[in-house]
Amino acid sequence: MTTNPSQKTSPTGSPRWLPLRALVAVLVLPGNVAGLIPWFLVDHPIHLLQGAPLVASLAALALGLAIFARCVLDFALRGRGTLAPVDPPKKLVVSGLYRYSRNPMYVGVLLILLSEAALSRSLALLIYSAIVTAMFNLWTVFYEEPRLRKSFGSEYEDYCRRIGRWWSFPR
Repeated sequence: MTTNPSQKTSPTGSPRWLPLRALVAVLVLPGNVAGLIPWFLVDHPIHLLQGAPLVASLAALALGLAIFARCVLDFALRGRGTLAPVDPPKKLVVSGLYRYSRNPMYVGVLLILLSEAALSRSLALLIYSAIVTAMFNLWTVFYEEPRLRKSFGSEYEDYCRRIGRWWSFPR
């Protein structure tokens, strides 16, 4: 039996543990950023919007969740890794939503945060969303992009030339 040298040899690093590793990464990282922290920031009972604003906010929430879920699946199934920096994809993911953005997972999380801010009518959550947006951008520019250039070289450089950091149409 041949093994891929890029795969970890520990029991929890094996491909059969990938779904559990992906779930843990989701709970720890975006689970806190888009779940636990917003929960603590809303200091009043939620008064739901009504009519069109409610529908728009719920649609944005559903879209954000769908984008995020699709990206987690693409990382696991195509990239053979998770969203955690300690367990990143082994292969560069350039399909699915990654054909339109180099960072659709962050776009999904930001949609979730903005819809939570709208649904809770929370200025604190809106300010938090702006801070998270800035942090995502800094993390992407100063950590992820250099690491991806080092890991995937010209394949990543070509991808950057074709696809924008936040949103674009394939060229």
